[in-house]
Amino acid sequence: MAAAQVLKRKAPRPFLRKFFKLVKPQLHFQSGLDLWVHLNCLLFLHRLAEEARIRAFQDKRRIIKDKHIIASGKVILKKSKG
Repeated sequence: MAAAQVLKRKAPRPFLRKFFKLVKPQLHFQSGLDLWVHLNCLLFLHRLAEEARIRAFQDKRRIIKDKHIIASGKVILKKSKG
């Protein structure tokens, strides 16, 4: 993918709204909440990919394996808890 190319895929807003209403029907959510949730998911995946890449590099591997992702997930979740 070229650096100047723009991503055209949008956030799955109808799915997220339907999911929120299904899980918590009694709550009223702010208008941009689905975008914030989507952004947080993307940022989490980016951090996970970076940490997994670092772990694979430390193991002198070119390919990220599932053990790198699992180990990275534990670290990222621990950092995310605050």
